[in-house]
Amino acid sequence: MQTRPHPTTPTKRRRVPLWDNARWIAITLVVIGHGILPLIAEDDIAYSVYLFIYSFHVAVFVTVSGYFAKSGPPSARSLRQILTDIVFPYFIFETIWSVAKWALGGEFSLDYTTASWTLWFLIALAIWRIVLPYLVLLRYPLLIAVAISIGAGYTETIDSTLAISRTLGMLPFFVFGWKLRQWQLTGKWLDLSSRVAWRWRAGAIALFAGVLLLMPFAIETWRDLKLRRFMLYDEAYVAIGYDDPWSGAIRLVLLLSAMLLAVAFLVLMPRGTRWFTPFGTATMYIYLLHTFILFPFRETPLLHGRQPFWVLPAMILFCIGISVVLSLKPVRRVFRPLVEPRARWLFRAEPSTATGTLVLPPGAMQPPPPASGEPATGGPASAEPAPEDPPATGPTPPG
Repeated sequence: MQTRPHPTTPTKRRRVPLWDNARWIAITLVVIGHGILPLIAEDDIAYSVYLFIYSFHVAVFVTVSGYFAKSGPPSARSLRQILTDIVFPYFIFETIWSVAKWALGGEFSLDYTTASWTLWFLIALAIWRIVLPYLVLLRYPLLIAVAISIGAGYTETIDSTLAISRTLGMLPFFVFGWKLRQWQLTGKWLDLSSRVAWRWRAGAIALFAGVLLLMPFAIETWRDLKLRRFMLYDEAYVAIGYDDPWSGAIRLVLLLSAMLLAVAFLVLMPRGTRWFTPFGTATMYIYLLHTFILFPFRETPLLHGRQPFWVLPAMILFCIGISVVLSLKPVRRVFRPLVEPRARWLFRAEPSTATGTLVLPPGAMQPPPPASGEPATGGPASAEPAPEDPPATGPTPPG
């Protein structure tokens, strides 16, 4: 008697909590950095906290994005995801910001070449994903990325148009994240015993403590050096006030130190599930929506001038609250059409053209189904788990 084999269904890889923990904490630091920005002019402590956060948090965000980026030939699905996860949200929110500025009394202008506030990251992320497969064909992609970043700072012709200055300046972090995946460190780290892991964490804590203590100790030096402007990677050295040949060395030091701190940050992340782990799938919502909440603090004199001592910790707690609220499912359900537009009507129904210039596999233009009713993307730093990552408890990866 012949038995019919049972149909097998592909098993979904489960999310690794480490990465969702890192995503949410990193995006929360982004919110805190934006929230305390109005305080840094008059408050040395606020400025020290700001510099401490900016010394690593953007590097972490870009590194995690690079870790999950695919470096092979782009598939139809990955090309579609660049449009639905990055390009379409950019145009939607850039339009919203243009209308908002006009409603507040400004001149109405739809300029999609100049990103509003935080939207530069979407442009940069799209370019990084497109460029990575070509860059990794070269023998030393990380060294080349560092050279591109440093070299870009020597010319003023590379400016904020289409966020090209930041795209080139922070390219090493994206490639560094890709290199971390090639070294297959995640599985090794998760397999370490708690005792050994805490030895590494002790070193990471000591490193962060040293940086945190250094910031207020030399705060006037950092102001004189215009360190904050260097950390934004969006200006040429001459524009900052440095026209010496060695100016690129400052960016090199910042790049290397940020990479080291990014690794230390990941070492400190809990390896298991925590109360905030599910929030790691909502980083795109936090990233795109928090600026509307903080906009009044940025554009009004509410926090200008000397503030009482309690304002800084209050703003930090307020920003953490923003990150939590924007991670909740009701918020994501309401804003999903803006943050994750599917735009099925915009995609062609046929898999190929008459001349064969576009050849896609059947079903390639169908959107990937979201898992467990969750959004199909986890945010700027999201992607499918790396193949070498071992299964771990946590929500099923969306998409």
